[in-house]
Amino acid sequence: MKEKTGTRQGVRNRANEIKSFQCKNLIAVLENPTDVKNIGTVIRNVNAMGVEKIYVVDPRKSFPDDWQELRENRTISKTSVSAVKWTFVKRFDSTEECLAHLEKNGFKSIVTSPHVKGKASVFLHEGDYTIHHKLAVWFGSEATGISDVAVEKSELCVSIPMFGMIESLNLGTSSGIVLYEVTKQRRDYQSHYRHRGRRGERSTPLPTEILPQG
Repeated sequence: MKEKTGTRQGVRNRANEIKSFQCKNLIAVLENPTDVKNIGTVIRNVNAMGVEKIYVVDPRKSFPDDWQELRENRTISKTSVSAVKWTFVKRFDSTEECLAHLEKNGFKSIVTSPHVKGKASVFLHEGDYTIHHKLAVWFGSEATGISDVAVEKSELCVSIPMFGMIESLNLGTSSGIVLYEVTKQRRDYQSHYRHRGRRGERSTPLPTEILPQG
């Protein structure tokens, strides 16, 4: 009889089943989110897509530093469908602090925005997200978008193509779409090189189409 996921043994079995599908060295970063419900939704996306960690840049100190306290937050737990219990979450006081932490640990950053932000820019499906061994994907505030500081320190600006009268998506939806593409590519890459017994950073240049400014 199949073990139920809710039991301790079921949880252990599920963890073993998904282990090889997790995207190592991939972090989602939420910069200055303003809606707690959206944070829960993004945490759910992060966990479902197999992203290793999520960082939250929270200058207003709206969320606790202690992970256990965050896990017990009813709003976040409800909107994340309890995914916060299984997801590594770390908060930072500022964008600069988060960037410094990422750079110290060898991570490269890319930002997401519906508009070109003065960087090399690609539509989501045109990017190659396997080039950097350690990658952080930034999502901006619902109100103001990604900051100039994050853009300046990023390698690339990624946008989701829009074909309707509305040219933006909410944070929960956009993060799910972007992380699906990023994790799909990285899982394929990890699987390919795991079978060949190879690991490490790619050295090939990033194939990007530079979009016109303005």
